[in-house]
Amino acid sequence: MTDVAQHSMADNTGFEPGKLDRNAPFYVAGHRGLVGSAIWRNLESAGFSNLLGRTSSELDLKDRPAVFEYFAETTPRYVVLAAAKVGGILANNTYPVDFLTENLQIQINVLDAAREQGVERLLFLGSSCIYPKFAEQPISEDSLLTGHLEPTNDAYAIAKIAGIMHIQAVRRQDGLPWISAMPTSLYGPGDNFSPEGSHVLPGLIRRYDEAAQQGLSTVTNWGTGSPRREFLHVDDMAAACLHLLEHYDGPQQVNVGTGSDLTIKELAELVADAVGYNGSVEWDASKPDGTPQKLLDVSKLAATGWTAQIPFEDGIRDTVSWYRSHLTSLRG
Repeated sequence: MTDVAQHSMADNTGFEPGKLDRNAPFYVAGHRGLVGSAIWRNLESAGFSNLLGRTSSELDLKDRPAVFEYFAETTPRYVVLAAAKVGGILANNTYPVDFLTENLQIQINVLDAAREQGVERLLFLGSSCIYPKFAEQPISEDSLLTGHLEPTNDAYAIAKIAGIMHIQAVRRQDGLPWISAMPTSLYGPGDNFSPEGSHVLPGLIRRYDEAAQQGLSTVTNWGTGSPRREFLHVDDMAAACLHLLEHYDGPQQVNVGTGSDLTIKELAELVADAVGYNGSVEWDASKPDGTPQKLLDVSKLAATGWTAQIPFEDGIRDTVSWYRSHLTSLRG
């Protein structure tokens, strides 16, 4: 572990996590996105009656004065920071400045405004891309800052690492019991299925479904199909967020995943089966594969008493069904 990581863990908030007040104002930043909308649904089902959310057109989180004004007006007791500029390999590799700048702006504005209001509990959501490209598998939380990042999304990763450090700094300086969670690759209802901005799973669903509907004989996928990836249904992620807020307090980020993975080729076969595509598949090895493997060590999360519940095949079928029923209103 690096000196920075070691120092950042030397704090003591003196806070004992427990059940959150279901009537307290609870702000979900990014409540219309893939993760945020799932968190909103989960909190509603858990009985939270004072949820706060603003769309990006109603509140631009890159607008610092507007964010501070919103926090002063609503004075949330709890916050989940799920808002972020996200995308797949193509988007991250093409627009690194945008991914770095916009995510830093969102994070700094929300976290500083929450700090000014003394928000009691805050959960910052990052990404498994914060870990080194060649981290030992499965990747433990201690792997942070121990090696070089994957070049195709290093700008986004640096922004998320800054967010983790921001949380740790607030804990040390102010004693606020804020926490961070690092999810593995997420999927599910509300995902981005655009050809340019999607992650691998929604991208495959769109590609294979269109091929099936058009009767195409061949589908071409990026890369070699050999990288291994772990996937977590967004509703499982939402449940994990509430669980962590009520059961975990510590400076170190917590990995959130399933603890199992599969190759992109195996993933493509599951998607083809789910959408009913029976044609052939080609792999364009001239396109980047990204990180060879990203499997998270979820033992820290399991020790708090939580494990994923949604079987992957069921989750894919659920996502395909959602995609087909929302074709006219998809993002991108």
